[in-house]
Amino acid sequence: MYIFNQHHHKIRKVWTALQVKLLGIKLEIKGELDTTCDMVMMNHQALLDIVVMEHIHPRNLAWVGKKEITDLFFFGHIMKAPKMISINREDKTGIVTLLREGKERLDEGRPIAMFPEGTRSDGKRISHFKSGARILADKYNLKVQPVVMLHTREVLDSKTLRATPGVVKVIFLEPMVASKESDWFVQIENQMKEVFYKELNA
Repeated sequence: MYIFNQHHHKIRKVWTALQVKLLGIKLEIKGELDTTCDMVMMNHQALLDIVVMEHIHPRNLAWVGKKEITDLFFFGHIMKAPKMISINREDKTGIVTLLREGKERLDEGRPIAMFPEGTRSDGKRISHFKSGARILADKYNLKVQPVVMLHTREVLDSKTLRATPGVVKVIFLEPMVASKESDWFVQIENQMKEVFYKELNA
């Protein structure tokens, strides 16, 4: 991606397609992906969440991740090379970085991809949403599409990297336009949780 920087999105698309095939993933998709949205908000349970969304989404997503990932010796380049957004959550300037770099990526035509929980869950729940996604979306009145993903943790364990072929379910919910005057963020959190637990218990 460093060598062919102008084509890093194509490289990621080929890589994720290969991963989906090698891991034996079958995708079950419900709802419609809205490619006009400025932000994608997803629940987070495994590294595979990113692979699957990169594989499905046709646009050049700009992922928001914690600085600890960027600082990793080898894997950190997955964030650096394609110019993803790295945030230091322990520093008060983290939100300033998010707003500044978020605007830069949006101006480049790249939708922002965020995990509002802030960290991975155990795959059996959705944790309370952090405020970063709301602040960014409110600031620029972004059109946000919520996405619920299930079973990625069962297919690929992020800690042991043990892979088991299986079905990953991706549910696209109706987009909302962010506004400081509405409770859109709470609505999205409630909708995502409702759909997640309904599917999990089905």
